[in-house]
Formats: sequence, C-alpha cells, structure tokens
Amino acid sequence: MIDLTTLADLTPGICSVTLRSHGIDDVVRISSDAGLAGIEWGTDVHVSDPGSAAHAREATEAAGLSVLSLGSYYRCGAFGDFTRDLDLAAALGAPRVRVWAGELGSADASQEHWDAIVKDTRRIADLASERGIAIAFEYHGRTLTDSPATTLELLNQVNHANVGTYWQPAVGLSDKQALESLHEVLPHLVGVHCFSWGPQAERFPLRNRKLLWQTVTDVLRGNGKDMDIMLEFVEDDLPDNVLNDAAFLHTITLGED
Repeated sequence: MIDLTTLADLTPGICSVTLRSHGIDDVVRISSDAGLAGIEWGTDVHVSDPGSAAHAREATEAAGLSVLSLGSYYRCGAFGDFTRDLDLAAALGAPRVRVWAGELGSADASQEHWDAIVKDTRRIADLASERGIAIAFEYHGRTLTDSPATTLELLNQVNHANVGTYWQPAVGLSDKQALESLHEVLPHLVGVHCFSWGPQAERFPLRNRKLLWQTVTDVLRGNGKDMDIMLEFVEDDLPDNVLNDAAFLHTITLGED
C-alpha cells in the first residue's frame, strides 16, 4: 500500500520560451487560463533587464502564480559577468538560475574545456549561494550534460551543494531509454522540462507520449522530493496547445491519468 504522506508535490508550470512571441502579460494570462502554477522566465526575450524582471514578477504574482526560476543562457566556462543574471533573478524573485554546461558536446570537449566549466560553475555557485539562489544545469545536447554519465561526472567534479540539474527526454530516445536517464540523474534533480518530440524534433501534443510522462510523474511523486515540472514547447507554439498540454499535465502530476 502506497503511503500518500510521503509522495512529493509536483508543481505544473511553463517555460516562457514556450510562448516566445507573446508579451509578458499574455504569457501570464495564458498560463493562468491553463491552470498552471508557475513560470520559468527566460532571458532570451522576456526578462532582459531589471524593468522587465520586475514586470514579470508583478504580473506573475498578481495572477496568483509563482516564479519557478530564471532560464538564463549563461554558458559555464565563459567566466562572464554572472552578477547580471543574479540581479535579474533577484528582481524576478526566482529561487534558482538555469545555466548551460559549456557549448560543446561531451564527445568533443577537451580536458581544458571540462576544467573551465567546473571552475566557473563553482565560482557562480558561490556567488549565487551568497544571495540564496540555486544553480541548475540545463540537461541538453551539445553541452557536457548531454548524457546521464557526463552529467553525473560534471556534478561530481563541481561537488557543490548549490548545484543540481534539470532533466528532459533527449530527442530520439525511446521511452525506456528516457526513463533510464531520469533514474540515473534523479538524486541531483531539481526540475523537469516537459514536452513530447519525435526523433526529428517534431512537436506533438504531450499526450502523444502518455506512458512516458505518466511514468515520469509517478517516479517523481514517489521520489519524495517536491519538484517543478514545466511545459517547454508545444505543437505549433499555439496558446490553445498550451491549454491542451496543461490539462494533461495536471492529471498526471496528481496521478489521475
């Protein structure tokens, strides 16, 4: 018998990049209409300066939603000015910043590239920790987090309590392979990006991979650690498809589908 008291709460949210062509107020309205609980605001379009960060925060909170994170495009290893990202996160009220593990896939990365990413990640993690903000790697191809093994190796080398990772099903993986990758990184997981793509990155309704996402949310709920699970990209980028995918996401986060 399942002990319901130990099940984690999953927060259904959305990445603002999903609605890249829409303004901040429209992103909030669509997210609210979809019944989502929070938004990861990206620095690609929506949150680019203190004014837009404040606008996004005010609009999100006014709608009764939460700011889940700042989706930055900071590339670890560049030793850039990370203060800007932290300032945006603070203005936004974001509890963590998503960053990228370099700009080369693990198969093409030299030891020097690895060393630079490890060193820079430790640096920005210290800076973020001083401000009560966490760091999470984007789990993505063409970076060092392009596989479970390299993600775990990077996290092990960084060895910083303030650094975790996101997860998403890598394009082209079967359901079984995707679930295996989830289980491997699960101890370090702080959030999930949620979508259903085909092997050539074709976008489908989330329900097209119903069994995968049912199982993912079952694993997450049973892991006992509260987690944000955020829609990222929908078919044809249409707001109506945000509503459709969000309806399915709600049912699986509650274990009802």
